Amino acid sequence: MIERTMYLERMRPFYDSQFVKVITGVRRCGKSVLLEQVVDDLIGRGVPSDDITYVSLEDYANRSLLSPDALDSYLSGRISGRGMAYVLLDEVQLVPGFEAVVNSLQSKRNVSVFITGSNSRILSGELASLLGGRTLSFQVMPFTFAEYRRFMIECHADAVPDDRSLLQTYLTWGGMPLACAEPTDETRAVVLDNLYSSIVLRDIIMRNSIKSPVTLECVLDYLIGNSSLTVSGNTVAAALTDNNRKVSSPTVYDYIQAITDSYIVSKVRRYDIQGKKALAFEKKVYACDLGFFHLRKSRVKDELGHIVETAVYNELVARGYKVYVGKTHRGEIDFIVEGDKGRCYVQAAYLLSNDDVIEREFGAYDAVKDSYPKYVVSMDPITLSRDGVRHLTLIDFLLHDDLSLS
Repeated sequence: MIERTMYLERMRPFYDSQFVKVITGVRRCGKSVLLEQVVDDLIGRGVPSDDITYVSLEDYANRSLLSPDALDSYLSGRISGRGMAYVLLDEVQLVPGFEAVVNSLQSKRNVSVFITGSNSRILSGELASLLGGRTLSFQVMPFTFAEYRRFMIECHADAVPDDRSLLQTYLTWGGMPLACAEPTDETRAVVLDNLYSSIVLRDIIMRNSIKSPVTLECVLDYLIGNSSLTVSGNTVAAALTDNNRKVSSPTVYDYIQAITDSYIVSKVRRYDIQGKKALAFEKKVYACDLGFFHLRKSRVKDELGHIVETAVYNELVARGYKVYVGKTHRGEIDFIVEGDKGRCYVQAAYLLSNDDVIEREFGAYDAVKDSYPKYVVSMDPITLSRDGVRHLTLIDFLLHDDLSLS
């Protein structure tokens, strides 16, 4: 079992905080395992096991706790009042009215609460109203390449492919843990297809009472197949409308919201670098995992460039950064990256194969006059840093190079 180190490091300062720690992410990306690792981490730090209550609400053995009254009664019996109690609830949204239970726990000074959910709406609605900002969100992604590499080393210590071979496999099949555990491309495809269907059915169609599942799946296929491209409800509706079907823009916008709520696709806002403001119109979309892109891709042209851009975006999100698409008067910067220590800019490309591509990627920064660090990431085997812009190979960026922010 791979320790999700960077998420644990991000959460540790808040283990004893009264903020409710909300772990979110796409279904089967490893949230439950991370919650179990939090339990192990607490015990390793000297917390008595009797002071820790972990409840998986997907476990059939806990079916009697799927009402707010039953869950509250059980948890109240587990809190001794002698010291800090730690309550960890996996897939808490399966309990109707769970928000009142979490609010009651949070109001106790000696209780630290952790919850997981596969939909961003867990952070909104009644929970947001009751807790009034007293939550901390930690989004979990499928395995990063570094985690995937560690996983493969643990599973195949005697015959691990070299890093470049591992990267090629990762860029094709992604980092969903269940798919990574499969030995062949055929079984990976089966697992990913079933995960995809589960997300569509349970986290999108059923949760949102979708009236037209066929249209919803078409919208989702379009978004995933066009990962790293700019879309709007109007462009999606136009692409899906034909002689036999009329798809309205309002319906598409509703379905895009339901899809992004499930974390299988991210919407990324544009940010005007000169005007220093977020722009509300068209957004870029990114599939949360390249395995899903591989199954649902709808294009061939420039495919590798979009794969690299998607991989870079997902890595940045996994590292806990806020990410925007940069807009200048001359064009676009792939990513504005913001963290606690400042900001940087990142351009992502497949290969810097000729002078025109080099000028496009490095020249994108000509209109950016500030002094924040600037990077170009590509799959080239050697680096071509110039004019204060640092060039990173994709494999070094994914395995070794964190970004300098200032």
